[in-house]
Amino acid sequence: MTAAPHRILVVANETVGGRALIEAVKGRAEAAHKRSEPFHVTVICPQNQPRSGYVIYEDSVRAAAENRLQMTLAQLREVGIEADGEVMDPDPFSATMDAIDAYGADEIIISTHPDTRSGWLRRDLVDRVRDASGLPVEHVVVDLEADRTRVTRTLVVANQTVGGEPLLALLKEKGRESPHNFVVILPQSEGSGHGDAHQRLAHTLELLHEAGLEAIGQVMDPDPFTAVQNALQFYPADEIVVSTFPETRSGWLRSDLIQRITDSTSKPVEHVVVDAEPAKVSS
Repeated sequence: MTAAPHRILVVANETVGGRALIEAVKGRAEAAHKRSEPFHVTVICPQNQPRSGYVIYEDSVRAAAENRLQMTLAQLREVGIEADGEVMDPDPFSATMDAIDAYGADEIIISTHPDTRSGWLRRDLVDRVRDASGLPVEHVVVDLEADRTRVTRTLVVANQTVGGEPLLALLKEKGRESPHNFVVILPQSEGSGHGDAHQRLAHTLELLHEAGLEAIGQVMDPDPFTAVQNALQFYPADEIVVSTFPETRSGWLRSDLIQRITDSTSKPVEHVVVDAEPAKVSS
């Protein structure tokens, strides 16, 4: 009879994918392997409540959490660990207890920001879970700013020009120069087909993956400035790349989008011009 796997439950939100968390899970997996003990990893991501100030599409918060979760599962696969996961209740304590009931757990890893930035620690999440579950709980602190020394996080903003050769060439060049994580957001045009926007985005992500680049994406608010502000809540970024048509054809440039983004954030903003509209994606 095959022994039941050792079940590791990972709880993280904005820090999913952080280097310290990936290393902690890897260490647990290696220990189980040395014991010749099968193991199973489940990652749950309580979706965060967006900060006030901008209108948020109802499904944007969950879609961002799903994206962060999928990137983490991909990073675990890169170090040889197969894992599954789910986006759950925004309250991290309720989400963790529900996940224990749903998936079972022999131990729990909770990942947070450092204590000066962590709402979960201010709510005493680690001790509450430890007391309520009776399970071993490891607390892993992920300092995303320190992780910047390892990888550059680039937020890419494009709509009709997504998939354009000048944009793809720039992103590939960045990826060759140093490790990058790319998040591509596509502010959906008013009146455009929802499926068409997702199709263009999926095609671009496929091209980036084929080039060996780590990238995720999301269709967001039609207003590009609002989309950028919302995206920065969901995805930590070190730099921003904005892709547009030339000035004579670009409503974004006529609305002074580049300068507005530059003025509203401390991130460096790079502008790439795509003269020709990318070829239509065949269905």
